[in-house]
Amino acid sequence: MDKLACWLTQPTIPHIEIANDFGFRKIVLDIEHGTFDLDALDRTISFCRALGMTVYAKVLGPQMEAIQQALDFGAHAVVIPHIGDVAHAAAVTKSAKYPPLGNRSYSGGRPTLYGPATDSYGGEQNAACKCYPMIESAEALADVEKIAALPTVDGLFAGPTDLSLTQGRPRYSFSPEDQADLIRIAKAAQATGKTWIMPAWTPPERVLANANGAEVIVVGAQFYLVRSAFQALVEQLGGEGLL
Repeated sequence: MDKLACWLTQPTIPHIEIANDFGFRKIVLDIEHGTFDLDALDRTISFCRALGMTVYAKVLGPQMEAIQQALDFGAHAVVIPHIGDVAHAAAVTKSAKYPPLGNRSYSGGRPTLYGPATDSYGGEQNAACKCYPMIESAEALADVEKIAALPTVDGLFAGPTDLSLTQGRPRYSFSPEDQADLIRIAKAAQATGKTWIMPAWTPPERVLANANGAEVIVVGAQFYLVRSAFQALVEQLGGEGLL
């Protein structure tokens, strides 16, 4: 379970508790496509941290404010969507790191335990808070080796569906072309001594992610799990002649 993370789109506390009860210690919060307002995000991150879970916040977009808010609330890592070429990645990922490495703005609060910062605070935060730009566009994939090498980047987060669509394919199907893109992302990260993360919803995807050294494999999308449970219930009821 060490490398597995679950995917949360809605800040539903019981779902987090259930995931934790079954051994998940990593969680991806999909702020971009989810229903997290700032208050819910603050409460959800603090709750996950209290359970001992590592929090990966997929932020609203490639904006300084969204990145800083997630880190100020205590996220262990930010996942940044809609990254373009290496110049765009360099400008955006600076928001995840304090000077002189980046331009993250100081806030205090939870990261400083609500007290003053020490002389070593900036460097400690830069090392502890991880930054994962998403490789989910043709532009990002074209520059993936350069993006991985940026000093403000700790690893890469694959976005298979959008990556496939932006390259003219009708949908993501884990085709040989899709697989080649994912392997390129893995190799780019590894060539710079960094890590990569892959959402892998099916067994073949998980085999590829594991074989190519993914640091974290994201499984168990929240809404899909709920849908699957209802589908299984309906099938069971149908078998019992109740439907």
